[in-house]
Amino acid sequence: MFDPIREILEQGKTLAVVGLSSKIMRPSHGVAAYMQERGYRIIPVNPHEESVLGEQCYASLDAVPEPFDVVVIFRRPEFVPEVVEAAIRKGAKVVWMQEGVVQEEAAERARAAGLKVVMDRCILKEHAKRFVAERM
Repeated sequence: MFDPIREILEQGKTLAVVGLSSKIMRPSHGVAAYMQERGYRIIPVNPHEESVLGEQCYASLDAVPEPFDVVVIFRRPEFVPEVVEAAIRKGAKVVWMQEGVVQEEAAERARAAGLKVVMDRCILKEHAKRFVAERM
């Protein structure tokens, strides 16, 4: 059975994490650390940070000098449209809105531009569901 989320997780190995915080108690930090430990390249995007998880942080997606596959969004829904527009400009393949982040108009805009969209789901939980159980 085809699993589009599994395909995203297998093919998208570079994650630009918008809203990534250096504060270890924040969900963004725990999720990004988990993904980094599993071999994903993490690119932190947060104008209030210099570096997170040993990686240089960028103020915006537009400032990231290298390509990335998936944009993981830890921002409130009202900020999602501008992130989606930047993801489109930068050639991302996927926009992933974390749990609690729903923005239908931005999702439609991303799909219309050819991006895959995951909304209101945790990338850590989806990864664990598909790959951690296999190793046990």
